[in-house]
Amino acid sequence: MEIETSTVERIAAALERLAPAPPVSADAAAHPAYVWRAGALVAARAFAPLPLAALVGIDAQKAALVENGRRLAEGHAAHDVLLWGARGSGKSAVVKASVGALQGEGLDIALVEVAGDRIATLPALFDRLAGVGRAFVLFVDDLGFDADLGAPRLLRSLLEGGAEARPDNVRVYVTANRRHIVPRDMAEQDAAVNARDVVDDRLALADRFGLSLGFHVADQAMYLAMVAGYAERLGLAFDPGEAVAWATMRGGRSGRVAWQYVVELAGRAGRAV
Repeated sequence: MEIETSTVERIAAALERLAPAPPVSADAAAHPAYVWRAGALVAARAFAPLPLAALVGIDAQKAALVENGRRLAEGHAAHDVLLWGARGSGKSAVVKASVGALQGEGLDIALVEVAGDRIATLPALFDRLAGVGRAFVLFVDDLGFDADLGAPRLLRSLLEGGAEARPDNVRVYVTANRRHIVPRDMAEQDAAVNARDVVDDRLALADRFGLSLGFHVADQAMYLAMVAGYAERLGLAFDPGEAVAWATMRGGRSGRVAWQYVVELAGRAGRAV
């Protein structure tokens, strides 16, 4: 039975909607930041990191990260970096801010965000970036693994000594809440399958990062300094007592909580951030 052309076209269109074509990669030399998604480099819609000066209480970490990124952008030896420590302490913000600061100096370096569950696709990303004439920071935020040892072993191999080790113009920056990137079930339940192997693998992975930066819980004075830095940048006044009460209600003091408080102040004042 002959099928009308219009029917075939409708079927083809329906199939395309069910299985859309993969995204087309953006020019790897043209944008300040990207997201690695579905096997393609997608240009970030807006890359507007905080200025380094707005990040208070982590001066040593800022200096180390900027210096490492500068070496990478200038074609010198540079480290893969593990940023570990308390939640909300500025780990993610300082990665983005350091790249933004280097771009502000005129250095050709870009950020590529990679989801933690996409570790297995890193070899393809390395292939994509290896021939590009600029530096890249591959940013894996809040990394953690389950009891499966495949992903940490692959990442360990990629960072150092493996057949598909990352190219010279690429470094991997990882944030984690603990120094040794524990498996998620071990962190939460203190138990895992093949616990001895898991411990050995997490220690071996952490050791692959040439630069390890710790971030710690802020005391009250440091928290208030963070609030003051954010508020001053936006031209906002604040009540220290209210700022402390805000942190108390949220169960802790951190750069993230300080920023959220200042966002609240800006909202009250009818201001954007």
